[in-house]
Amino acid sequence: MLDKRSRNILILFGVVLLFLIITEATRPKAINWSPSYTSSDTAPFGSDVFYKELPSLYPNATFETVEEDPYEFLRDTTAYKTNTAYMFINDYIYFDEEQRDKIRAYVAAGNSVFISSSTNYYKVNDSVKIESRRVYNQQEEELRPELFTQSYKADSSLFYKKGMYKTTFYEIDTLNTKALGYYKSENPATSALNFVKLKHGEGYFYFHTVPEAFSNYYMLKGNEAYTAAVLSHIDATHIYLDAYKKSGRKVVTSPMRFVFNQVSLTWAYYLLLGGLLLFVIFRGKREQRIIEVIEPLENTSIEFTKTIGDLYFQHKDYGNIIAKKITYFLESVRTNYYLKTDTLDASFIKRLALKSGHTEEETQKLIQLIKHLKGKAMHIEADLIELNKKIEAFRL
Repeated sequence: MLDKRSRNILILFGVVLLFLIITEATRPKAINWSPSYTSSDTAPFGSDVFYKELPSLYPNATFETVEEDPYEFLRDTTAYKTNTAYMFINDYIYFDEEQRDKIRAYVAAGNSVFISSSTNYYKVNDSVKIESRRVYNQQEEELRPELFTQSYKADSSLFYKKGMYKTTFYEIDTLNTKALGYYKSENPATSALNFVKLKHGEGYFYFHTVPEAFSNYYMLKGNEAYTAAVLSHIDATHIYLDAYKKSGRKVVTSPMRFVFNQVSLTWAYYLLLGGLLLFVIFRGKREQRIIEVIEPLENTSIEFTKTIGDLYFQHKDYGNIIAKKITYFLESVRTNYYLKTDTLDASFIKRLALKSGHTEEETQKLIQLIKHLKGKAMHIEADLIELNKKIEAFRL
């Protein structure tokens, strides 16, 4: 039983813990402003709305979500059928050399790749000049992206600001690149490109620096017309939607990943650990389990052998003991020297002498004694003693 002081401490601890759990459970969940761009994320910079609206933007197209690395996916030549498009939308895009080569081959075969990212590390073609610049010292300035197409008329009251960095293209190859969009400015001289189309082989690259246009936050603020106008430049009957190069893609290898992804299960797990710790502390201070004394196991085989030997010796059953010693010796020859003991002839004696390291004369005397004793009908104590001496000497 716990004393009064310990019981009061436990009650106080339980009340405090219960208060913390209730406070955490009832506290409003903070808004997650981290960029995600995944199809199932409903956070401001997730893309749940965009992916749900895609079928209305392309009513005659089919869609396929790509969960694997672009290199692995594009190794399958079935993706090289013409008039398809591969869309990459994220705040940060990087292609290594192997991925870049596969993407270039995919476009050259007559397909399109659309890349929307505010931080660009994709050299898709070293022979074509296309460089971007991100203005880090002007975070969340009011940006108004426009398109050169006459069919799109921007709403002057709409702009991008929250979570925005201004990224523009400052160097392009005018022979192979077509400007599609720009950031509108009161001073036309300061307008900068943010959407270009690059010819490569039989297909096209589309580079766009406003991925926020595809986020839940801006699509629900009335900017969906701009998003639709950007995608209207891409004509494809089948569209691959990248789900691999996403900032919000969850990559968790811990066996406890499901528990830690659920707030209620996480608190239950910590509560269980705390309860176990308290149990060990208080239980261990009040009670010590009796440690049982375990006697070591005795080697009874030696005692048993001595008993059996004494029994045979007392009854003067020398023949039985001699037979068992001969059997045991021949078994050891078979086991240690891999020799057949069916015929104890001159050939056997010679092989045994070579393998055991004894002289042929010593070996012959022992084998002759064994053959002599096996042929006798009656044995005396002297026979047993002589056999035992010769076997022990031979083993040495």
